[in-house]
Order: sequence, then structure tokens, then C-alpha cells
Amino acid sequence: MNAFASEAVSHAARPEIPLAMSTPFVLLLLAIAFIPLFKKHWWEKHYPMVSLVLGLVSVGYYLGVLHYYHRPWHTLVEYFSFICLIGSLFVVSSGIEIDIERKSTPLANTLLLAFGAIISNLLGTTGASMLLIRSFLRLNKSRIKGYHVIFFIFEVSNCGGALTPIGDPPLFLGYLKGIPFEWVFLNVWPIWLLTNAMILGLFFVMDTMNYRKVSGSLPDVPHRFVFRGAQNILFLAIVLGSVFMPTPYREVVMILISVVAYKFANKEALKANDFNWEPIREVGILFAGIFATMMPALDWLEQNASTLGVTSPGHFFFATGSLSSFLDNAPTYLNFLSAAMGLKVPGVEEKEAVQMLLAQFPEYIKAISMGAVFFGANTYIGNAPNFMVKTISEQSGVPTASFLGYMFKYSIPILIPIFVVDWWIFFRT
Repeated sequence: MNAFASEAVSHAARPEIPLAMSTPFVLLLLAIAFIPLFKKHWWEKHYPMVSLVLGLVSVGYYLGVLHYYHRPWHTLVEYFSFICLIGSLFVVSSGIEIDIERKSTPLANTLLLAFGAIISNLLGTTGASMLLIRSFLRLNKSRIKGYHVIFFIFEVSNCGGALTPIGDPPLFLGYLKGIPFEWVFLNVWPIWLLTNAMILGLFFVMDTMNYRKVSGSLPDVPHRFVFRGAQNILFLAIVLGSVFMPTPYREVVMILISVVAYKFANKEALKANDFNWEPIREVGILFAGIFATMMPALDWLEQNASTLGVTSPGHFFFATGSLSSFLDNAPTYLNFLSAAMGLKVPGVEEKEAVQMLLAQFPEYIKAISMGAVFFGANTYIGNAPNFMVKTISEQSGVPTASFLGYMFKYSIPILIPIFVVDWWIFFRT
């Protein structure tokens, strides 16, 4: 969920953080998961206050108890970078209308998801998600179901973007740490191919079953392709290019491009996309609380990663993945990369240690990378675009699973067995 903002992460000595200070983060997760089930309208009205209060508990602990000001400031910078990227991609992509008129056959849907998975490596999972989610919803408007949104999140918002450092923030941080740009593609493509093929295969089966039930009642739709807002493609390219700029220049560029893109957006495209500010507002408020409350959890992980009994590539795959399902997958990646260096090449300077891992223990880097990217699909908060896709879908009138429904109906029974297959084939020894 980090917005490529962590290249300046400081590893200066930090105060010892007790695990109990992760309680506000756990409470926020429980609130997101349970309160909408029982008090939906209350939650819609009061979630900003819940997020603010729990976030202030964590920030107050760092400022008032530890007097450790660097950490909250660094988190604020990360959050600012995160919301600038998410917000700019949301605004720019809202001015692009891709309308595919045809029957929403299982093959058409599967091919669109596969296309999204591929381009997520060029646009990032966030960019690809914002560009394609509305098109995917429109294509399936005559028979849309909750699982369509879920599999879009699985593929386009997460697992598809595991081939390049542009695809997902953890891989970009690895690139900044010295992992060559092309190394990811050359070394993980079999894992990427198998994982995405299994997800797409399951989707095709489920979608075929649904299609057979309703195909007789679906209207005949003439094949038509509409594309509006071509100028926003240039704005999108500028936003993505700015990712490689240092803070605060990239954020300034993103904000300026958002203003220009909105001012000169194709009005018909905005109307077709039902553009409004609520999706980015909800994501911004909730993730402000998430960024604040997860500071103690991430700091505790950094201080204790080497003592967690994680020793094999399989351990690193599941440990990185499990925590990336709920915590920011970018610093989780960095923490376990540091743990791998301490385990396999102790006492070596970081830049040299990364090169030694690449040469002698590449399975560890592959396991950490795939765990961080793939497992982000396990929850709505595992990766930045997940919640945004959920919110946009709900704004479009599409039913989506609850936080717990997402996990227990979809990610646990579908993704976890797939990840176990990945472990068995690639990381077991």
C-alpha cells in the first residue's frame, strides 16, 4: 500500500516498542471488519472519528511518551506520498473512458483480467486498477456479481504486478536497494505465470457457471469500443514517471497534474465514470488511521524479525506474506530483506549483502518478493488499490463482500491453496 515513498527509510536506532502498542491497529482492523456488519449507517457517519482517535493514540505515544519525533514525521511523509499517488491516479484515470460493448462472456472477462495483470507491470497495480475497473464493471453490468470485483482485485490490483519494480511498491524498494530492474522478471516469471494462470482458471470456471445461468436472458449487444480522454494518457504517463523523482518533487508534480487533468478532463468521460470525490475521501481517511496505528506494529517487527524463527525460503514466503496481508507490504518487505541478510550474510554492508544474496541465495529474495506482492490480495487493506476498487464498485451500485466476507469466502479458500502450491513447487526446499 506504500506509494513508492520509502526509499529514504531511516534505520536509525529506535526505542523499543512493546507489542501491546499494536492494539490501536488491531482495533481499527476489527472496526473496519465488524462495525459495518451491524451498524452500517453509524459507520458511514462516524468512521472518520474512529480512524482519527485510534491514529492519535499511536501518534501520541510516539510524541508524548517516547519523545521520538522522527517516526511520526517519516510516516506523515510516507502517507502524503501515498495519498498523492493514489489521488492523482484516481483523478487522471477518471477522465479516461474505456467502454467495451459486447456480451460479457467468461472468455472476454478472463482476457480483460489477463490484460490488466500484464499492464499492471507497466502502470503499477494502482494505475492499472484505476484505469480498468470502471470498464470491467460496465462490461459486466448485465450480470455483475461480487466475485467479479474480488477477482479483479486478485489479478489486476495485486498478483499481476509481480514482474517489474514498477508493478508494486515492495519490488521498487528492492530495486532501490540494488536489485537489478530486470532481475525480478527473469527470476520470478514462472511463479507469476503459474499463480496468475490458476487464479484466471478458477475465475473462468466460476464465471462460466454464472454465465450459463443467465445467458438466455442477456440482451444481444452490438460490438462497440469507445475511448475518450486520450489526453489523460499523457497525464498518466507523467504521474508514473514522477515516481522516480525524489520527495517532494514527485508529490508536487502529482498534485499539479491532478489539477490540470481535472480542469481539462473530457466531461463526457467524467460523467460516464460517475466521477465524485467520495472514493478518495474514504480511502484517505481510513488509511490515515492505518498508517498511524501500524507504526508500532512495523517497528516491533523490525526489532524482532530476526528472532521470529524464520530461516528457510518457505518461512520467508509465508511470514512476509502473512504480515503483508494486513500491514504495509513495502516496509514488511524491507524488514524481511534485512532479516535475510542478517541470516545468510551477517556483518556485511547492505549494498554488498544484497549482491551476495542475489548471487548465493536468490530463493530468499524471490520468496520475500512474491510473499509481499501476492499476499496483498488477502484483505481489502493489503494493497493500496484494493480498497479503492471496493469503494468505486460500491459507488457504481455493485455489491461487494464485507471485510470478513472477502477473507472467508474468497481469499482464504481461493488464494491460500494457490499460495501453498507456489510454496510446494518453488520454496519448499
